[in-house]
Amino acid sequence: MLFYFLPAIRTYNLILIAAAVIPAVFLMVRVYRTDRLEKEPRSMLLSLVFLGVLSSVIAMIAERLSCAVLDRALPRGGVWYNVILYFGIVAFEEEGAKYLLLSRRTRRSAEFDCLYDGVVYAVFVSLGFALAENIGYVMVYGFHTALIRAVTAIPGHACFGVFMGAFYSFSEKSSRRGDTGPAALFRILAVVIPALLHGAYDYTAAVIGIARYFIALIAVIFLAAYALIGRMSRNDGYI
Repeated sequence: MLFYFLPAIRTYNLILIAAAVIPAVFLMVRVYRTDRLEKEPRSMLLSLVFLGVLSSVIAMIAERLSCAVLDRALPRGGVWYNVILYFGIVAFEEEGAKYLLLSRRTRRSAEFDCLYDGVVYAVFVSLGFALAENIGYVMVYGFHTALIRAVTAIPGHACFGVFMGAFYSFSEKSSRRGDTGPAALFRILAVVIPALLHGAYDYTAAVIGIARYFIALIAVIFLAAYALIGRMSRNDGYI
């Protein structure tokens, strides 16, 4: 009897995986096409997706360790517990893991020669992270979760990547000009700004739980990221 149902089970799992992967791939293609000056090598982009997947593993381990400490320090459900959890642990550790691997892979790369490149790189890392995270959620919670995350979490990670990439590019440009102060500031902002947006997203969804606030926040983040993509693409130039 089990062998009779195995093909259906495999087909359903493939559908779930496809539902988890397709939105991320769509956004990768969209960002790739907005790179006007020089398209990045596909080998570079594939490596960044892999690093995004790896960053999700690093973040997961770090979050579990940090949550174990937090659970001992504060009672669950309190205001400070939730603020530290969603802003200090989940958001900063996830965005920090992305930035760490993004920087190690691209900072000294000869391919990183245009201002918009940083946006492309950060979005691909972020979508690699989202892809791995989404597959995990979808395989546990099903197709309904895939539909919800396709229009919320995956574009959300892409938006966080846009802000990370913009400040990362500014830091690289400043560094190459010898402006160490601005370069350091932009590197900090490349983590802090996405982490604050990420934390606000998670906190609003999990703690406040009011749909209209969550939708309003998503709209603001998406519109701001869309405008930033347009501006960075139009003003792209060699570093």
